[in-house]
Amino acid sequence: MNTYKNGVFYEIWKNKYIYLYISPFYILFLIFGLFPIVFSFVLSFNEWDGIGNMRYIGLDNYKMLLQDGDFWRSILNTFIIWFESTIPMLFCALIIAFLLNSKDLEGRELYKTLYFLPNVTSIVAVALIFGQIFGNYGIINYILTRIGIGSIPWKNEPGWVQLAISIMVFWRWTGYNAIIYLAGLQRIPTDLYEAAIVDGATKSQIFFKIVIPLLNPIIIFTVITSTIGGLQLFTEPQVFVGNEGGPAGGGMTIVLYLYREAFVRNRFGYASAIAWALAIIIVAFSAFNWAVTKRLQ
Repeated sequence: MNTYKNGVFYEIWKNKYIYLYISPFYILFLIFGLFPIVFSFVLSFNEWDGIGNMRYIGLDNYKMLLQDGDFWRSILNTFIIWFESTIPMLFCALIIAFLLNSKDLEGRELYKTLYFLPNVTSIVAVALIFGQIFGNYGIINYILTRIGIGSIPWKNEPGWVQLAISIMVFWRWTGYNAIIYLAGLQRIPTDLYEAAIVDGATKSQIFFKIVIPLLNPIIIFTVITSTIGGLQLFTEPQVFVGNEGGPAGGGMTIVLYLYREAFVRNRFGYASAIAWALAIIIVAFSAFNWAVTKRLQ
């Protein structure tokens, strides 16, 4: 009896109402979180069109993946877009946060709202609007034509497609990261700034010698989260150039390629293998970014 009363099941039964209150989260997680993960892993070893019976094929999906030129092209496109958007985005966000943290700035709350506003805007709406801006007869080409430069084939050449998508990502996430950096800056003691000013330090010296080293943990956080988000890019290229990734597949990111294989071509087993390959790439690249960022600080 004492063993029963001191056991795990007895403790659970004694606190059954507490576990009942928190159970909805775990039930939903098991159904919509854990089960899809496990099922996709099992599915990656099978061939399935979403309707008929699954056929076990072992590692064939992963072997096909390594020989698939479209898959490797989608990886290259994703990294190009990530490089063009994330690196300038984080740098600009850091500068914006540094300026917003200045005591001399008037209307700081208004600026913070304006910078954060793109992050709460619908991604689909943003992609549709930018699709019109970067269209063959959009406002960008109109301005370029008026000043004598000529129009740019934003949707007809892979390089321009990638640049347009990068600008969308840059516009959406710069303010978000700036607010995160601003929160970190406000935790830095003002005595350090005042002492540096007394010693004759310029704003650029304060920025590079004080701000960046003390923001090291937050910079690592934003680098990793931006890496994860950048490698999962889907909505912007899908709305901008469609499921085929535009001309020569220039806008075909890894997740868009996964979507095409699963929901356009009904190759759910192969798409699951792509998903697990993407998970490995995200973990590896995030670890690489973490190590590089730690070394640079």
